[in-house]
Amino acid sequence: MSRFIRSNSVVSRVIAGETLIVPVRRGVGDLASIYSLNPVASAIWQALAAPRSTDEVVRVLADEFEAEAAKIAVDVQLFLAEMQSAGLVNDAGAVTP
Repeated sequence: MSRFIRSNSVVSRVIAGETLIVPVRRGVGDLASIYSLNPVASAIWQALAAPRSTDEVVRVLADEFEAEAAKIAVDVQLFLAEMQSAGLVNDAGAVTP
C-alpha cells in the first residue's frame, strides 16, 4: 500500500485560514505557481505532514467532515493524483532522506 507525504521541494503556510503552497526550484520560491487550497484540500495537506496511506487520510477527513466515506475516498484519490503530477506530494517509499 502506497503512503504519501508532502514534497521536500515546497513551502506551505496557513495565512488568514488559507493554505498556500509555493514550489521551491533551485532554492527560490516559484511565485508563478502558488497553490491555494480549499478547506478539504487543506485538511488533506495537513494530514500529509507525516507519511499516510490513502485510507488513513480518508479516516482523518471522515472525522472532520460530514460526508460519505466513498465520496471522501474519491476526493482524496483525485487530490493525491493532482498533487503528485504537480510534484507537490510524493510516494513516501520513494522519498530519500
